[in-house]
Amino acid sequence: MELSEIKKQITKMQETINSFRRSLDFDNLNEEIQINEAKMAEPNFWNDQKTAQKLIDQNNLLKNKVDKFRVLNEAIEDIQVNMELLGEEYDDDLASELDDEISELSRNLDQYQLNLLLDGKYDHNNAILEIHPGAGGTESQDWGTMLLRMYTRWAEQHQFKVETLDYQVGDVAGLSSVTILISGENAYGYLKAEKGVHRLVRISPFDSAGRRHTSFASVEVMPELNDDVEININNDDLKIDVYRASGAGGQHVNKTSSAVRITHLPTGIVVASQAQRSQLQNRQTAMNMLKSKLYELEEQKKAQEKAQIAGEQKEIGWGSQIRSYVFHPYSMVKDHRTNFETANINNVMDGNLDPFINSFLQWELKNKNPQ
Repeated sequence: MELSEIKKQITKMQETINSFRRSLDFDNLNEEIQINEAKMAEPNFWNDQKTAQKLIDQNNLLKNKVDKFRVLNEAIEDIQVNMELLGEEYDDDLASELDDEISELSRNLDQYQLNLLLDGKYDHNNAILEIHPGAGGTESQDWGTMLLRMYTRWAEQHQFKVETLDYQVGDVAGLSSVTILISGENAYGYLKAEKGVHRLVRISPFDSAGRRHTSFASVEVMPELNDDVEININNDDLKIDVYRASGAGGQHVNKTSSAVRITHLPTGIVVASQAQRSQLQNRQTAMNMLKSKLYELEEQKKAQEKAQIAGEQKEIGWGSQIRSYVFHPYSMVKDHRTNFETANINNVMDGNLDPFINSFLQWELKNKNPQ
C-alpha cells in the first residue's frame, strides 16, 4: 500500500475516534463509574442482591465503553508512530505490519460504533431466536435450516454461545420450527434487526423439473429477561403439556417425558423447551420464553398505538417482510427497510450479517430522531 494511501486511512480513522470523543462525555462517564464503585464499597451493598448485581452490570458496561475507547486511542497512536518510522525509512516488514494494524483497527472501530447504537432497554441481553418456515412444505422447511445455519455461524464469529431450546424436524427435510438461545453481550441488540419474514428465491433442489421457487420463513427475536423483570402470568391461563424430547433429526429420543410445551390461552402464544434433561428445568426455560414473548407482544402493541396516533398507515409488526435472498436468476441479498444490499450471498449465508445489522441500527436511529 502506498504511504499516501496509508496516511489517508489513518486520518479517516483519527476523525472517527475524535467523533467518538466528542459524542461521549468521558469526564461524566468516569465520574459515574467512581460514584458506582463508591456505592459498591459500602458495607451494606449486598443487602439487596438484585439491586447490587444490577449496579455492577451497569458499571461494567460503562467501564467497558471507556476501556475499549482507550484501547482504540492507543492503537491509533501506535499506528501513527509506525507510519512516521516508515516515512523515515521504508521497510517491507514494517509496511506489512502496519497494513495489518490498520485493518484490525478499522474492524474494531466499526464494532465500537455498532455498540454505541445499542441503547435500548434490553439491547445488552441474550437473545431468544425462533425460526418458523412458511407455507411451501419441504422447500420452506429447508430454508429454515439454512437460516439456522446462518445465525449459528454469525454467533460463532462473535464468540457467542448457541443453545437449542426446541427443535421440530421437518416432514422430509429441514425443520418445522426451532428455538435457540444466543448468549453474549448485546446479542438481542444486534439480532433485533432480524425480526420479520425472510424471503428466498432459488432453483429448488427438491424440484425434479428444476423450477424456481419462492419460500418464506419468519424469524422472531426476543430478549432473554432477567428475574427482576416482572411480567404477570396467571397460572389459570396456562395449558401445560409434556412429551418426549428428541434432538435435531430425531436423534437422542428421551425415555421419559421431559420436554414441556406451554400454551398461554389468552394470547394463543405457544412455547416449548426440550434442551434440559429435567422436566422442571424445561418448564422454567419455557416460562422464561413465555415471559419474553409477552413482553415483545406488549412492545408491539405500543408501537401500533404510536403509529396510529402519528397517522402512519404502514404495517408495524414482526411479521412484515424485511429481506430477500435471491440465488437465481442473479445473486443478491437486499434489506427492504434500509435498502442495503450485497451480491455476495454466500458470504451472508456464512454468517456475515454485521453490515445488515449496522445499516438497520443506523436506520432505526434515524427514524427515532428524524431531522
